[in-house]
Amino acid sequence: MIVLDYQDRRPIYEQIAEKLQVLINKGILGEDEQMPSVRKLAMDLSINPNTIQRAYALLESKGYIYPIKGRGNFVSPKENFISEEKEQFYRELKVQLQQGMNMNIPLVEVVEFIKKIYKEETS
Repeated sequence: MIVLDYQDRRPIYEQIAEKLQVLINKGILGEDEQMPSVRKLAMDLSINPNTIQRAYALLESKGYIYPIKGRGNFVSPKENFISEEKEQFYRELKVQLQQGMNMNIPLVEVVEFIKKIYKEETS
């Protein structure tokens, strides 16, 4: 489910949050589905439960999950987080495209590169 990269410079909790975001975005963890308990996930990954709690707090702040006192954490409905994530994606893409235009990279080349990436990722 989650594989940690100890060579990655990012904190472990950020890596966990990112991997859980991917699972949620791909629908592997569905809306209103209960997240693994902090204790269970910490045991599975052999890390401190506080690290999992921090990852869950980050996911909650981004709207990906919501807590129910005494029951655990659950996946939020997609409309709670997907539009904000999409806006962030487009803001970052715009910056990258502006850099490409400043480097005189032709639009055709950019489009072909995007198609290539999508093809590789969906294969």
